[in-house]
Amino acid sequence: MAALYSPPLPKVPERSLPMPTPVLICDDSSFARKQMARAIPSSWDVEIHFASSGEEALEAIREGRGDILFLDLNMPGLDGYGVLETIRREDLPSLVVVVSGDVQPEARERVRRLGALEFIRKPIDPERVTALLDRFGIRLDRQAAPEAERRRIEEPRVTEFDIFQEIANVAMGRAADLLARYLGVFVQLPVPEVRLVDRDGLAAMLPPPATQRGMTAVSQGFMAGEIAGEALLLVEEGRFRGLGSALTGEPCDEDELRMDAANLLIGACLRGIAEPLDLDFGLSHPVLLPMDPPLAEQLRPFEEALAFRFNYRIEDHQAECDLLLLFTPQALPALSERVGHLDD
Repeated sequence: MAALYSPPLPKVPERSLPMPTPVLICDDSSFARKQMARAIPSSWDVEIHFASSGEEALEAIREGRGDILFLDLNMPGLDGYGVLETIRREDLPSLVVVVSGDVQPEARERVRRLGALEFIRKPIDPERVTALLDRFGIRLDRQAAPEAERRRIEEPRVTEFDIFQEIANVAMGRAADLLARYLGVFVQLPVPEVRLVDRDGLAAMLPPPATQRGMTAVSQGFMAGEIAGEALLLVEEGRFRGLGSALTGEPCDEDELRMDAANLLIGACLRGIAEPLDLDFGLSHPVLLPMDPPLAEQLRPFEEALAFRFNYRIEDHQAECDLLLLFTPQALPALSERVGHLDD
């Protein structure tokens, strides 16, 4: 068996005087940045900086503020892969640890080939962060400076929607991992949408009525106490048939593949949302929705709702699907209370 490619570690600047090591945390989620900062041991002699985009991270590294970089993968604009490619191309002095909710095996291998030191899955485990750097011989323990002298800029301000967004990111990544393993593919993950929607906002998250006539919708209800809602998987007709045939070389039962994908994605996403909120969702039996009348009319109970929208794209195949999770207005107070505890 051939050995896995192991890229050389980038060099970090040598420092002639004892001074804190600049550590950079890059994530588009303010909640994720805050959680990562809290995971860094208090014994480390570091100066913590934050970046909310790939572009900001590269600028900080060039200015000497990112000897060690904790990097998210899925971000708007320049994503984590692009940051890694630029660091390697420009030979920038930064050791990179990828911290991501996208836990597909192929994602891990890609970032390692691009020069990442290691890959850590979200949510963050502080002990694993320390063990990882110890394994590579990177010591950041404070020698003499007292705790009060530890330097970091002000922690990011976090809103309720920042936390919902990060929960969605992690849930989406877990579901993609299962889908990738089930189909033997790599799933591309755009940043999920999380928003409060009214009637017009919900219609904007759905395909236009004319497009819906060429689609299939799988619906499944869910409930945990006073928190209830509906999951909706939308797939264009024929997309999964072509994917199944391409993967197996044989005719594919598209209805069966579509239902399998719906059960897998809906279940995994709901588990990813339920775990941090300490919930246990029960699921109804999935059903196919007719496309007449249009979906917006069928979803009138959710015209004031919390909506999550996930898009899953199968790389190298003309196949993608949208997953919507809609929480009823009555669920919002309980959700807000549980989310508030995560930032305590």
